[in-house]
Amino acid sequence: MRRIARLRAALERRPFAVDATIAVLLAGLVIGDLLTSGDYYTASKAIYVPAGLLMTLPLAWRRRYPLPVCFIVMGALAAQALAVGSAPTPDMALPAWLLAIYSVAAHCDRSDALVGGAASVVAGLVWIGIDDFLFPVVVFGGAWCAGRLVRQRQVHAAALEERNAALERARETHARIAAAEERARIARELHDVVSHTLGVIVMQAGAERLHLAPGSSSREAFASIERSGREALEEMGRLLGMLRVDGERPALVPQPSLERLDELLDRVRSTGLDIGLIVEGDPRELGGGLDVSAYRIVQEALTNTVRHSRSRRCRVRLRWEAAALEIEIADDGVGPPADPAPGHGLTGIRERVALYGGALVTGRSDLGGYLVVARLPVPAA
Repeated sequence: MRRIARLRAALERRPFAVDATIAVLLAGLVIGDLLTSGDYYTASKAIYVPAGLLMTLPLAWRRRYPLPVCFIVMGALAAQALAVGSAPTPDMALPAWLLAIYSVAAHCDRSDALVGGAASVVAGLVWIGIDDFLFPVVVFGGAWCAGRLVRQRQVHAAALEERNAALERARETHARIAAAEERARIARELHDVVSHTLGVIVMQAGAERLHLAPGSSSREAFASIERSGREALEEMGRLLGMLRVDGERPALVPQPSLERLDELLDRVRSTGLDIGLIVEGDPRELGGGLDVSAYRIVQEALTNTVRHSRSRRCRVRLRWEAAALEIEIADDGVGPPADPAPGHGLTGIRERVALYGGALVTGRSDLGGYLVVARLPVPAA
C-alpha cells in the first residue's frame, strides 16, 4: 500500500509527463492497429495516420488546454469520417475520444464543458451517422457526465479546504484576541498592585524627608525618591487609562488574594459543586502580583468547571514547596475536550503562568474529569 501511495503521489506531481505518456501509448496503439490490419482499412494511409496522430498526441495537453484539445481530437474524428466516406475507421482510437470528452468536462467551467460536449456529440454523429445517434449520445455523454461529476467533487473539495482554512484562520485570530484581552485584564489588575506599592514608597520617602534637617544630602535623596515615585504613579494612571475599555470604571473591591480563597470557594459551593481544599506545606507571603495571579488561576479554573464540566465534586490543592507554589484543580466531570482549543479561562491561566515563568499542565484527573496544574516560582522565605 505504501508503494502504491508513493507511486500515486509521484504521478500527481508530474501530470504533464503522465498525460504525455498516455498520449504516446494511445498513438502507438492506433498506428499499430493501422499498420497491422492488412487490407481492412481501405482508405489511404495518408488520411488514417495523420488523423490517428491528431486524435491521440494532443491529449498530452488535455489538462492545460482541455477545450482546444477536445476540438482537435473530435475534429480529427469528424474530418477522418468525412474523408474516408464509407470506408471503416479505426475503433482503437475510442479511448482517446472518451478521454478528450472526459477532460473537457472535468477541467473546464460549465459553459466550456457544454460547448466541448456538444462538439463531441456532433463529431460522433458525423462519424457513425444520424441513424445510430444513440451510441455517441450514450457513450460520449457518459464520459462527459463522469467528467462533470469529478469536476463537482473537485470544486466541493476545494471549497471545503478553503472553508477549513478560513475557520483555522478565524480560530487563530480569536485566540490572539483572547490572549490580548487577558493580558490587558492582567495588566489592569497588576496596575493596582504596583500603584499601591509605589504609593507606599512615596509616603515613606515623604515622611522620612520631613524628619531630616533641611539641606542634608539624605533629605535631598528622599525628595528625589518622592518626586520619582509621584511621576511613576502619574504614568501608571495614564497607562491604566489606555488599558481600560470604554466606559469601564475601576472596581472598588478588595484586591484578590489567596487569603480570600475561602470566600471564593464558598461562592462556588453555592452553585451546588462540592469543593474540597487541601493545603500542603507551609504557606508564606507572596508578592502582590503573584498573589493576585494565584487567586485568579483558581478562580478561572473553577469557573470552567462550573460552566463546562458538569461536575459534582472538585478538589483544590495548594502545594507549597521550597521554591514554588503548585496549584491543582481536579474535577469528576466530562474530562478533557476532544477539541483542545482553549477558551478565555484557560487562556487567562496560561498567560498568568507565563508571566511569572511557571509551567501549566492540563489533562484527565484522577477523579475522572479535567485537571489543571499550574506551577508558579516562589522566592524562598
